Amino acid sequence: MDPALIAAFALAVLLLSLAPGPDMLFIVANAAAGGRRAGLVAALGMSTGLLGHTIAAAFGLGMLISAAPQLLDAIRVAGAVFLAYLAYTTLRDSRRGRDAAPSGEAPPAPAARSLRRVYTMATLTNLANPKVVLFYLAFFPQFLTTGGGALPVTAQMLLLGGLFIVIGLLVDGAVGVAAGLLSDRLLRRGPVRRWIDRASAAIFGALAARLVLDAR
Repeated sequence: MDPALIAAFALAVLLLSLAPGPDMLFIVANAAAGGRRAGLVAALGMSTGLLGHTIAAAFGLGMLISAAPQLLDAIRVAGAVFLAYLAYTTLRDSRRGRDAAPSGEAPPAPAARSLRRVYTMATLTNLANPKVVLFYLAFFPQFLTTGGGALPVTAQMLLLGGLFIVIGLLVDGAVGVAAGLLSDRLLRRGPVRRWIDRASAAIFGALAARLVLDAR
């Protein structure tokens, strides 16, 4: 794979991982109730869920493209529509100054919850989110390369998914530690949240445009 493409993917994932959402709020809620360890365990659970999504998307998408390579263009067009919608809703929410997550509130975290239960619920929460599947299919294909010398699509998906998981875990783990020490007040401040939402909206819009150009 092209190192420049991987670097662009890593930067986009980092910026997107910084945007607060239901997963991050779940981690913050558990950290606030159970401290740094609970926040880190919740982050590990979310990453475990992403691993499941990565494996499913890699093998499913790899088989589809191997059987019918032209499907990659169709997936890119569908992904562009989804990303454009995300860009619109994210920008709309930033203008409204909403402090809650655009796609819903985080599940409550009881104070007495064990670390094992925190991990299990975090994993299931991520696996049960259908938007993660759509995001994988919308975001990853534009970073895939085809033709002579290219890695198999499945291998590329696993590589990108692994990078996505590592970056997400680093961000979520840091959030869990910070929330356990300082509470989640900083994450809920309007100006910070609005800036992150606007940056995310710009990324979604740019990715949607690129998917359309690639599929032309």
